[in-house]
This record gives sequence, structure tokens and C-alpha cells, in this order.
Amino acid sequence: MGDSRPVYQRIADDLRRRIDEGGLAVGERIPSRSELKRAYAASDQTVDRAVRVLKAAGYAEGQFGRGVFVTDRAPLGSLLRSTGAVDTPFAAQIRGYGPPRPRQGRQSGRQPPPDGGTGRNTTLTWEASSTETAAPERIAQRLHIGVGTRVLCTQYEYLANRHPVQLATSWEPLAITEGTDVVLPERGPYARRGVRGRLAAIGIRVVRAQELVGSRPASTPEAEALGCAAGSCVTVIERTHFDGDGRAVETSDIVVRADRWRVEYDIAFTS
Repeated sequence: MGDSRPVYQRIADDLRRRIDEGGLAVGERIPSRSELKRAYAASDQTVDRAVRVLKAAGYAEGQFGRGVFVTDRAPLGSLLRSTGAVDTPFAAQIRGYGPPRPRQGRQSGRQPPPDGGTGRNTTLTWEASSTETAAPERIAQRLHIGVGTRVLCTQYEYLANRHPVQLATSWEPLAITEGTDVVLPERGPYARRGVRGRLAAIGIRVVRAQELVGSRPASTPEAEALGCAAGSCVTVIERTHFDGDGRAVETSDIVVRADRWRVEYDIAFTS
């Protein structure tokens, strides 16, 4: 039987296979439109659609005036999420963040950390902005509050050695923190202490967190912040903190590039 796939899909699949098998190396220019048209007896529209599929999958990126080049999809490292992780808004430890693979065609601006790739000396920085807002339905459900209830929404952008790693959006009910020293996560005497550290300062003991892990295409703003193409796959973690009474005191959406960062969990067994 003949190949029943649409021509654009066959072109995209063939290019992906060549990249996966090393026939097209990282940084190498993929065949031009005219070359692909000749090879597959395809139209401009068909070839352009195939290249768009390749870009959306994170295999290639366009460089203005130069062409389309194979991107580096090797994982940069993993984000370890465990009870032993430092309690900061990042809520993880970076592991295996080593030197980038050699690239052809252009240089990577990321410098290897001085620890040889363990992540211990990786410089982690972040920016945050907080606004008061009304809880949308999905956040109200996670916090077990009414839709429209006042919450503080804080948006974070995290960078490791000045390169984007993770985005996060956190929501906290203002009924819990309003009028206290911890109402703003990034300001005041308890700034940057993480959820547990901050809430402990006002007498609330956070005893557990729940995480739901999924994936979806990156939105345009997320892609711009993370340095990938819109529509690229991102890993999304829905994390919710609970106090000793089972009350949800904070929930957040954590977003990382699925092609560059793995999410690692340390699971301790109890007797």
C-alpha cells in the first residue's frame, strides 16, 4: 500500500527522522523551500506547512534572512521537586545543569556553571509582580472559595544563569493574608521565604502540597518568556498548598519547556 499520509506530514516526519538520527545536526540549516519542493514534488504551501509543523514541534527555528535551522532539544537538566527542596517560590532544586552541546551556525550564550553541571552553583534569579484580582472559576475550585473572591495573584519569571527556566503564577486568598506582613510574597520582612515560611510567620502551618502534572501548547506570551516557539509543548504543574485543617492556602501554575527541562520527584518511602 502507498503512503496515505498528507504530503506535508510526510515531509515533516522525514525531516524529524533525519534530525533524530543525526542526519541533520543541531544548528544545521534544513533544506530550503525549493529543495523540498523538488524532493517531494510539492507546492510552496505544502512545504511551508511542513516547516511550520517542524517548528511547532520544537525541531527547528527560523532565523531572519538566513533560513530555518535545527534547534537543540537536549534536556538542560531536571528540576527536583521534593520535601527536601529549598522552600522558595521556585520550589525545586536544579540538577544536571551542564554545558550546552556544541552548535553549528551560531554560538550559545549560556555559560556552563562552575560546578561542572551539578547545578549547585547555578545563579537563580527571578522577577515577580503582584496584583489583586477576582478568583476565576478554575482557581476558585482549587482554593475551595467562591468565584470572584479576592485573591492576590503573583506572576514569576525564573532565570538560571540569566537564561529562562520557569514561569509561575500563584494565587493566595486575601482573606488569609490581607493586613499581615506576608501579604506580598516578594516584599516585607518575610519576602522570598516560600509559602511555608511566609505563612508560618502568621501562625499558619502548611503540612502538605498536591501537584498535578500535565502538558499543553505554550501560549505566545509563555513562548516569548521561555524562548521557544508558540505552540511548543510545555510541562504544567498545578501545585496547591494545604494547612493542617485541610484548607487550601495557595495554588499555582508552574510552566517549563518540556523539551529542555525534565521534572524529577524524590519519593521517600515510610515504614
